[in-house]
Amino acid sequence: MEGFDIRELSVFEDERGWLTEIFRNDITDFRPVMSYLSMTKSGQIRGPHEHTEQTDYFCFLGKFRLYLWDNREKSLTYQQHKVIDTSGLPTVAVVPAGIVHAYKNVSDEGGMVINMPDRLYKGEGKKEPVDEVRYEDDPASPFRIIE
Repeated sequence: MEGFDIRELSVFEDERGWLTEIFRNDITDFRPVMSYLSMTKSGQIRGPHEHTEQTDYFCFLGKFRLYLWDNREKSLTYQQHKVIDTSGLPTVAVVPAGIVHAYKNVSDEGGMVINMPDRLYKGEGKKEPVDEVRYEDDPASPFRIIE
């Protein structure tokens, strides 16, 4: 999908454990302005939703299935739908504004997700409307997760 990027991260291990670089400004032009960490229980889904302005920079720690729909009328990949499974290795996915997205934890245990979006949640001082269009509770939505 136009503007979407996904890649497994390099993991550096030693006797103490492991380390991975989640973000490097010499690899991407993307610039986050905040970050948050969430845990998604096994079998649970977050989304689908989209942002009108915000780009998400997700780091998935665990096995997840990503669901993507390009809802940008001027995009070369408009109306494309993709389903992508992460391998379980730390994986980064950049989801531009206008791409409807959801993810499901497909492992047997909780999975962690770090997001570093390029917009503040509810704006400066949390005084603005949320930049989000939610579809998960709309039975007429064309953005349905069918398994």
